[in-house]
Amino acid sequence: MIKLKTEEDIAILREGGRRLAKILGTVAREVKVGVETRALDDLAEKLILAGGDKPAFLHYKPAGSRLAYPASLCVSINEEIVHGLPSLRKIVDGDVVSLDLGLVHNGLYTDMAVTVAVGKIGELKQKMIEVAKEALSVGIKAARVGGHIGDISEAIENFVMKQGFAVVLDLAGHGVGFAAHEDPFIPNYGQKGKGVKIEEGLVIAIEPMVTIGDGRIKLEKDEFTFTTRNKEWCAHFEHTIAMTKKGPQILTKL
Repeated sequence: MIKLKTEEDIAILREGGRRLAKILGTVAREVKVGVETRALDDLAEKLILAGGDKPAFLHYKPAGSRLAYPASLCVSINEEIVHGLPSLRKIVDGDVVSLDLGLVHNGLYTDMAVTVAVGKIGELKQKMIEVAKEALSVGIKAARVGGHIGDISEAIENFVMKQGFAVVLDLAGHGVGFAAHEDPFIPNYGQKGKGVKIEEGLVIAIEPMVTIGDGRIKLEKDEFTFTTRNKEWCAHFEHTIAMTKKGPQILTKL
């Protein structure tokens, strides 16, 4: 069931989103050769708690999942798409690192992701990151009160395909605010005019996941990390958006 947000809710989400953007920006600047991914998770959690907020992902157990997520930050590297577990793994030159972080401020949830290139990654992978980042902007621009979720999905898919890449299948954006994941489901492929109608007060996380491969996915043995089935690399960007009569408002920005 879709739960629309009031102006008061959106004001809280905007402050939470601002805090989240600041924290994720700080963590992203620490993505360097030799850094253990668990150190990034430790930093994210420390900064969230220092602000009096809570990590949205720590101990989160999605419907149908056997296990609760054991960290605050998702760190997904190279062919890993989302939900990569922080560990003793060290970042190396040439890695493409996606960071996904959620924050609970005054009881309301915001969600954000960025992808960072480490050292020399080559022109194709650099373009993949740029396309994924721009695809997020394209999706946001396609979101309008009175439109449909399919408008967002089609805009993202068409843009990504024209650039010579593919969107990841079966993983998608979602509603957010009262919980980490809410309705509606927002795939990165679809048809304009289809899907849930966009209403004022809808708060959603739009998150293009773009790959060099064909978009098929695989769940790894840790039961959290999704990778591309053909092991091609990918990039992931995400913002939390509030739908208003004046257009989409990005809540996860400074």
